[in-house]
Parts: sequence; C-alpha cells; structure tokens
Amino acid sequence: MLFISDLHLQVDRPALTEAFLRFVDERAGSARQLYLLGDLFEYWAGDDDLDDAFHTRIAAALRALADTGVDIFWIAGNRDFLVGERFAAAAGLTLLPETWVIEDHGRRIVLVHGDAQCTDDVKYMAFRAQVRQPGWQQQFLAMPLAQRKAIIAGLRDNSRKDQGEKSYEIMDVTPQAIDDVFAQTGAQVMIHGHTHRPALHGSGNRLRYVLPDWEPEASSPRGGWIAIGDDGAITRHALDGSVLA
Repeated sequence: MLFISDLHLQVDRPALTEAFLRFVDERAGSARQLYLLGDLFEYWAGDDDLDDAFHTRIAAALRALADTGVDIFWIAGNRDFLVGERFAAAAGLTLLPETWVIEDHGRRIVLVHGDAQCTDDVKYMAFRAQVRQPGWQQQFLAMPLAQRKAIIAGLRDNSRKDQGEKSYEIMDVTPQAIDDVFAQTGAQVMIHGHTHRPALHGSGNRLRYVLPDWEPEASSPRGGWIAIGDDGAITRHALDGSVLA
C-alpha cells in the first residue's frame, strides 16, 4: 500500500507534474492499493473542470494505473473537497469519507487529510464547516465555472495572507483532536497530511505518520510517500524512493 498527499498539482508547475507521473509509472504500479489523502490538486472548482486538458491528463494517468489492477482511493483535502463522482469515474478511483479505517496485519490504521484536526485555527474551522455543507456546495457548483475559479483565487489570496499571520502551532493538528480520532476509531496507527510537516510521532501501539508536501523544483526538493509492505512494515520514502529514518 502507498499513501501520498499534498502534491498541489497545477498546470504552471511542470516539474511537480512530471514527478507525480514518474511516481505513478515507476512506483505505484507495484502496489496493491494507492491512497490519495487530499490536496492532490492545488484547487478543484468542480467536476466540470475535468474538461481542462491538464486535469484530463492527471485523470488519465490514474485511470491507466487503475486499469493495471491497482485499487486507488481518495480522501478529500481542504483544496480539492469538491472532487465528485465524475472525476472518480474518469480516474478509476473510489471516494472515501474524510475518516477511514483500514486493517492490516492485525492493526487498525486510520486515514485522514488532517485539516479537521487543526482545531486551534478557529477561523479556518469556521470556513471549513461552511464549505463542507451540502447546501453550500450545491449553490457554489451551480455558478459558472469561471466565476467559481475567480472566487477560489480570491480565497487562496486571503489564505496566503492569513497564513503569514498565524503561528505554525495554530496551523498544526492539536493533541486533543488527534486523541479524539484515535479514541473514536480504536486505531493504533494514523496517517495524514495537510500540515506539510512530515514526521513520525509516538511509539508502541500509537503511531502517527505525517506525509510530506511535494516541491521537487525547490532548491532542497521535498516530497515522498509512505508505504506498507506485504510484511506489514511501514516505511517513509523520499522522492527518490530512499527510505527515511
């Protein structure tokens, strides 16, 4: 099993796109399952944007992977929560709820994107509660695509300004929210993204793995994935495939 998140794919970052396509071609094909844990795209304005050539290319790459027999699963992120059934069908993947538990080698492993656990960020949590409502989404998706993209661009500008004024602690998950997920699911392992702070937290029967964001074009390239092998071993990998401590 492979797990990735926070690629933030967009047409004006070709090096990132190529890194993702290499991962699909060279790494994911040997897996039984691939889990996309949110923010695969920088933003998603609605499934009618699948007609865009860039989005079609990404969906086609995932579909080709699925056609080889790899099961692909999707948990929405804070940037692409409007992905729906049309994209899922085109990409050959299964949409999952925002909290999902799998069992492997006698362990319960809970998967989330991670934004719902950043409960100290009160402003974001209020925004999240609004945009995750079916009524809000229905109203938003009824707007013309160009109008939706303009609104999203404004929201992204505001988000960048807000992030400059927030501490890392506020934008990180909170211990209580993490405790709640473990308690509610009975899991021994959690895998999530969102925070862009890759790490392994905990020990023994309570481990929390945080996925990296992807910036292969940076002076110090970032990115990678988490793998669970056939023997149940969980490993963290850099973009070049090397195993991290």
